[in-house]
Amino acid sequence: MSIVKDMNLAESGRRKIQWVRDFMPALGQIEARFEREKPFAGLRIAVSVHLEAKTANLGYVLSKGGAEVRLTGSNPLSTQDDVAAGLASMGVETFGIHGATAEEYEAHLTETLKFRPHLIVDDGGDLVHLLGGKCAGMGEHLIGGCEETTTGILRLKAREREGILPCAMMAVNDAKAKHYYDNKYGTGQSVWDAIMHTTNLIVAGKTVVVAGYGWCGKGVAMRAAGMGANVIVTEIDPFKALDATMNGFRVMTMDQAAPLGDVFVTVTGCKDVITPAHFAKMKHNAILTNAGHFDCEVDVAGLERLAVKKGLRRASIVGYTLPDGRTLNVIAEGRLVNLAGGNGHPAEIMDMSFSVQALALEWLLKHRDGLEKKVYQVPDSIDGEIGRVKLAAMGLQIDTLTPDQAAYLSGWEA
Repeated sequence: MSIVKDMNLAESGRRKIQWVRDFMPALGQIEARFEREKPFAGLRIAVSVHLEAKTANLGYVLSKGGAEVRLTGSNPLSTQDDVAAGLASMGVETFGIHGATAEEYEAHLTETLKFRPHLIVDDGGDLVHLLGGKCAGMGEHLIGGCEETTTGILRLKAREREGILPCAMMAVNDAKAKHYYDNKYGTGQSVWDAIMHTTNLIVAGKTVVVAGYGWCGKGVAMRAAGMGANVIVTEIDPFKALDATMNGFRVMTMDQAAPLGDVFVTVTGCKDVITPAHFAKMKHNAILTNAGHFDCEVDVAGLERLAVKKGLRRASIVGYTLPDGRTLNVIAEGRLVNLAGGNGHPAEIMDMSFSVQALALEWLLKHRDGLEKKVYQVPDSIDGEIGRVKLAAMGLQIDTLTPDQAAYLSGWEA
């Protein structure tokens, strides 16, 4: 039985889910085929992704493919209570309440696994963590699973190296249909949607410090510059730093950037990116946000220890006043700002990412007899199919190679 805050919110949740369904045509085409073919008939699928409307649509599509689905959130602050209720009313068992405690959050994850799934969809590795530990007994039927995030894949590869990966896992984040669009364009837009909505401040003219210039950082920096911000990038990778420089951004260390920034966005997947040493140098009323997976990039606990006063300034903004009178503002407790402080990626972007999830699960099922407990890359055939479907849905056409061109590119004789 579902665990949600209030089933009376279901109608609002269903409206949100239907809205995004209208803007996710690629996943809609997959749903139509799944409904005809029922590839997951008799199977159980556990999903742990940010519990909002696009994720709810993925869960619903998998259920139309014949699966028994249980779905939970991957971050208590990104769970939308009306969407959870709406999905539960659509026949998908749902476990998630906005603002759940750490203990409640783990209980929701555990409930999602209790039916002993055959397949999983993970976001950040929480399901895999439990299946490799206290919930190991719930993984007896595991065929494989998919991981949505860069950080999650790093965790999976570490487990693979140590020989403790509980099942075969597909690196969905590495698919072209995912990281090119979700990470760059999805994160780029949704981060600024959330920051602007939460703060009600202008971006133009501000100095924005983007920590990390991977695909997500590229998107955040690009959109900030497009709105008139002066962008500084901090990096540890010399080639990413050079790339940022070639794109017209200033590159420096966080120590150098700390006194200059008006808005800070961490997008590294690492911890302790902004620390008390940096807080000591920042401007009064600087805004601190995180768009990496876990809430350890900005050392909020360290900031709280320094502060002489802490208080809610606006919804989702906490101000920390330091002994010298400066106040630093943290959005969404340092959690994923675009989800904990906003609505997440646009529906059209998640259309591609969740299409990868759906087709990757089907691939794992078809290849179940030859799978090892390792991390697999998404096949090019899946990327290609999603790309073609998405282009068609947008009314776009592209050229194709002639046989002579294909031979020219694949041979050496010419």
